[in-house]
Amino acid sequence: MRILIWHVHGAWTTSFVQGDHTYLVPVTPRRDADGRGRARTYRWPERAVEVAPEQLRTAEVDVVVLQRPRDLELTERWLGRKPGVDVPAVYVEHDTPRGAPVDSAHPVAGRADIPLVHVTHFNSVFWNNGRAPTTVIEHGVVDPGPRYTGEEPRAGVVVNDPVRRARITGADLLPRFAAAAPLDVFGMRVTELPGHLGLDPERVRAHEDPPQREMHRALARRRLYLHPYRWTSLGLALVEAMHLGMPVVALATTEAVEAVPADAGVLSTDPGALVVAVRALLADADLAREMGGAARRAALRRYPLSRFLADWDVLLKEVTA
Repeated sequence: MRILIWHVHGAWTTSFVQGDHTYLVPVTPRRDADGRGRARTYRWPERAVEVAPEQLRTAEVDVVVLQRPRDLELTERWLGRKPGVDVPAVYVEHDTPRGAPVDSAHPVAGRADIPLVHVTHFNSVFWNNGRAPTTVIEHGVVDPGPRYTGEEPRAGVVVNDPVRRARITGADLLPRFAAAAPLDVFGMRVTELPGHLGLDPERVRAHEDPPQREMHRALARRRLYLHPYRWTSLGLALVEAMHLGMPVVALATTEAVEAVPADAGVLSTDPGALVVAVRALLADADLAREMGGAARRAALRRYPLSRFLADWDVLLKEVTA
């Protein structure tokens, strides 16, 4: 198939474009949010092809993958076709509602012609999906391999925009964890985090948006993966860390309670209990390695790339039939 898809979430799209289709990725001169083009910090296959908006009017498109309300408008303006009416479309929802979950109607909740795909069951149950045909296709990631060594007695954290999204990401909790273990924070717009938290930059090291392979290499050297998110669907970096073989310490919120089994880490809604777990893993490398092995086995069972792509192929065939 020829699939039109915007580069919105780099890690998720990296998995999606591993399939056997041609992926048309809009690119604008400024590579802004409406046209980022191919990823620069992830490895994408050649079948992910950049296409300018003016080329789309005459492009052959079998299906459109929407990920933002704005994509509905852009599809109609750039293709000259209404999604769900003139061209098959699906809407992927990556995020949890920003408003009250019991009242938040999804942007396509009033439509029956565009299937709504959630990336987690947690997502699906908290959105009001309305009339939209709704399904869940759980994450799958390109396996980075069992690279865990845990040789550095530090905790790894992956988060984007931790200053702006402090309470959503749990960044405000990091000083408590930094008192128990030095932290390495990877992601976009993390440079200002140590100063914002008033912490020694050596106690909280910021690694600004490294390429995915470099980040995986660095993460695997840290003793544990810390996931302090209060409110999200499921951070893909958590699934990647489990593939690496890292033990997990996480808030028992969101889909993390389903993703991380009891033998793969410690989950709790009590930050104090998580601080104790961080100290225990720093003190016991053998325990960390054992938990990390369980985390990798769990990730390979639940989040393999092959299952993710197969699930998407089934849905895309149904939508375009």
